[in-house]
Amino acid sequence: MPRSVTLFTGQFADIPLETLCKKAKAWGYDGLELACWGDHVDVARAARDPAYAKTRKTMLADHGLKLFAISNHLAGQLVCDPNDDERSDAFAPKECAGNPEKKRAWAIQAMKDTALAAKNIGVKIVNGFTGSGIWHMLYSFPPVSEARIQKGFDDFARLWNPILDVFDQCGVRFALEVHPTEIAFDILTAKRALAAIKNRKSFGFNFDPSHLHWQMVDPVKFLKTFANRIYHVHMKDAALTLDGESGILASHLNFGTPGRGWDFRSPGRGQIKFEEIIRTLNAIGYNGPLSVEWEDAMMDREHGAAEACGFVKRLDFPKSDRVFDEAFGK
Repeated sequence: MPRSVTLFTGQFADIPLETLCKKAKAWGYDGLELACWGDHVDVARAARDPAYAKTRKTMLADHGLKLFAISNHLAGQLVCDPNDDERSDAFAPKECAGNPEKKRAWAIQAMKDTALAAKNIGVKIVNGFTGSGIWHMLYSFPPVSEARIQKGFDDFARLWNPILDVFDQCGVRFALEVHPTEIAFDILTAKRALAAIKNRKSFGFNFDPSHLHWQMVDPVKFLKTFANRIYHVHMKDAALTLDGESGILASHLNFGTPGRGWDFRSPGRGQIKFEEIIRTLNAIGYNGPLSVEWEDAMMDREHGAAEACGFVKRLDFPKSDRVFDEAFGK
């Protein structure tokens, strides 16, 4: 059977979950990937209140929808980030605003709670971010020593290993969405992140080709490199729109702004070669959901979500159990 097609609710978290369930079912989705903000999942409550946790799956089931994963990108970002400016204040409770270490301490506990919440809800995968203490040093000027970069990976391991211990205790896996601003943003840094935590199995990847494409990293090569670490898949498109004036650093232009060097697109409307991705997912044996993370600043989101569901369902196909010419000798 083709894989289930789900919708990540992060870009729809302003819509009450029950309302979104009705919409997603009407759009044709098989399930949702619940964001841990808005009213979709309160992880602190779900970690301590099994009855509340069970309502997440029950609500979806009442609308004919499945739940395979929850996602806590915002708290995860604060675990390793410097947290020294106001941009991330909105990710944490108001009492943490302006206090980098208070934000970090809250985030670490929130990610541990997310593992417990996933266990209580009855899902095995948590998607999210890790943050990075060294992403802002990417250009290496002022010069950055290799020791300072290594410290960034060491700090990632120091901060995340205790979180992953809780994931192990809960029988839940964490899937990092490899992404600029995270400790792993391409194939080389993903290898280095795994090495930093000694390749523990509770840590893998939420494959999202859009973040690789605009960096000119091959998404199919990523899948082949980490075949046994693909714990979840996002279906999101992107397009390079380089015009000789802008570059891939986006020129401080917001998403959807003309002249920006790259942008996200609704699935099927960008440059991602999804056909090769589906074939590679079949080859590596990935049978989990295909979750639409819908982001296109130039398109109405409800139109886009409905269109994306149809695109992914038409695209996917089950793996063959035979070579096509085997019947010739029968």
